[in-house]
Amino acid sequence: MRIALFLPNWLGDLVMATPTIRALRHHFGADAHLVGILRPYLSEVLSGTDWLDEQWFYNPRAEDPALRMLALARRMRQERFDLAVLLPNSLRTALVAWLGGARQRIGYVRNGRGPLLTGRLYPRRVRGRLVDAPVVDVYLALTRSLGCAPESPRLELATVERDERSADAVWRELGLRTDGRVVALNSGSSNGAARFWPAEHFGRLARLIASRLDHDVLVVCGPSERCDAQEILRCADHDRVFSMADQPLDLGTSKACIRRTRLMVSTDSGPRHVAAALGKPVITLRGPTLPIWSENPTVRAVDLRLDLECTGCRERVCPLKHHKCMRDLTAGMVYPEVVRLLQSEESSKAA
Repeated sequence: MRIALFLPNWLGDLVMATPTIRALRHHFGADAHLVGILRPYLSEVLSGTDWLDEQWFYNPRAEDPALRMLALARRMRQERFDLAVLLPNSLRTALVAWLGGARQRIGYVRNGRGPLLTGRLYPRRVRGRLVDAPVVDVYLALTRSLGCAPESPRLELATVERDERSADAVWRELGLRTDGRVVALNSGSSNGAARFWPAEHFGRLARLIASRLDHDVLVVCGPSERCDAQEILRCADHDRVFSMADQPLDLGTSKACIRRTRLMVSTDSGPRHVAAALGKPVITLRGPTLPIWSENPTVRAVDLRLDLECTGCRERVCPLKHHKCMRDLTAGMVYPEVVRLLQSEESSKAA
């Protein structure tokens, strides 16, 4: 059995797909050949897990023609796939699977791609509008349509020795404590400025944690968020607050660094799902997004948001220009939740 699994294009969505990948491997067994098709920048996310036999890289906008749509379709035809499972809802993904000759093509009927599918799932609608549902459950529904047994929605990631060595170097370079008393902060989001929490708020929260709770603080970031991480460091103005801005920012190193922390405070973005998949409690700061779509149902989690009329607008940039949903969510509101989760962690260890 040869299976092509088209994986999501975003970090957080890929992490939320891990229960689905696990379910497919459990159902089809070790004899099946499971190929994950994903964006090149996500190549390290699943390192350390053993569900996929191969990873193929695909980016329809890549300069390299070997990564584009027709090249992938030709490669699929050569491999003669029995089944293609489509997690992205794009028309292009279904077209590639069809051109690639996969005998069965399973996915959701959206964006006009129904005729290209052999196994069609219909998202729930009420009066013509899509009903929000956790993406973990939406992906797992595809596996159930294939006869897979019910699978835990628990997110799961791992690290490899290379990642851990890189994290060792980060710890030595920054002088982070090695007793585990480190809190991670994540400020970024690739889905628009509306999800950002102000740097001065993050800086005040970092200073409170470092000065009152006897914990180091590590500000994690992606390559495009270095300046934000440096600004948080400046606002915190504390010698036990550190930034990843000048450290290796590959996903493997980031995973291994997050694994060493006790909890994460994050905007609604990919790294919070990484933390959850590594078993870390997560406090998510929400404004334009609501929990239902991106919730992690099996991790110790707190979702903080203000009760404003405009909360949950889903816009990439605040349409009202005031960004109150994030600006009015203060460090003083977040800090007690950090205290509570750290105390809960201590109690769990003592028990």
